Amino acid sequence: MTQLAPGSLVVMGVAGSGKSSLAAAVAQRMGRVLLEGDLFHSEANRRKMAQGQPLNDDDRAGWLASLCEQLRGQPAGLVLTCSALKRRYRDQLRQASPGLRFAFLAIDKAEARRRVSTRGSHFFAASLVDSQFETLEPPAGEPGVLCVDALKPLEELEAEVCDWLRS
Repeated sequence: MTQLAPGSLVVMGVAGSGKSSLAAAVAQRMGRVLLEGDLFHSEANRRKMAQGQPLNDDDRAGWLASLCEQLRGQPAGLVLTCSALKRRYRDQLRQASPGLRFAFLAIDKAEARRRVSTRGSHFFAASLVDSQFETLEPPAGEPGVLCVDALKPLEELEAEVCDWLRS
């Protein structure tokens, strides 16, 4: 297990980018609590997404507030999965957790759509991938962000993120 300074990490990106897999690997290696952001969506949000309806800012407001509570409740740090599609969403999360870092999994639309369509039991409809890309404000140039290629093998991504967190 790699020991790191206190602080949290959000593994972010569109649906199908590999957030859950990378976050689990990094959390295990870091010895940190792993929180799956999707678990904090309201039942109404889940139904909406399952029906292929994209979420809007109002839909996401309560979800983001819940994630901020989780970040504040783990001052020693955690690893959180969250799409964090807009800069203002990321800024809201940053306010809840000073020093928060983001690992952005960059992926193209076709591959994200392919991955989402092969999921078995996830509530997210594959038809929503397009809306995620329309909403996405890439975090390039923002402080505390590492952009990684979602197509790399998981072991490489884990090492890249953990090396960055140690630096």
